[in-house]
Amino acid sequence: MGRAGLLVSQNYTEYTLPMSTITEVEKLALDLPETDRAILAAHLLESLPSVLHDVDDGITEALRRDAELDADPTLGMSLEQLDTRVAQRRRS
Repeated sequence: MGRAGLLVSQNYTEYTLPMSTITEVEKLALDLPETDRAILAAHLLESLPSVLHDVDDGITEALRRDAELDADPTLGMSLEQLDTRVAQRRRS
């Protein structure tokens, strides 16, 4: 293999290895139960630079609410309960 072929081969390997790792991790994560995926997503979001959290307070609020639900699942409601409340507000 010539020098150019070697460089292309090395660059291709460097490019595809991280992508295959990400793909493998994603496949594993998607096989997790919904609750575990939510926890993983929250942990990944927390691992991002704080600048991103400062720009969007919605992420901070979502993480706070997620922690509240983990601590006390009775604070949550079913989709049916949410639909009922939304319907009641629309009639008001």
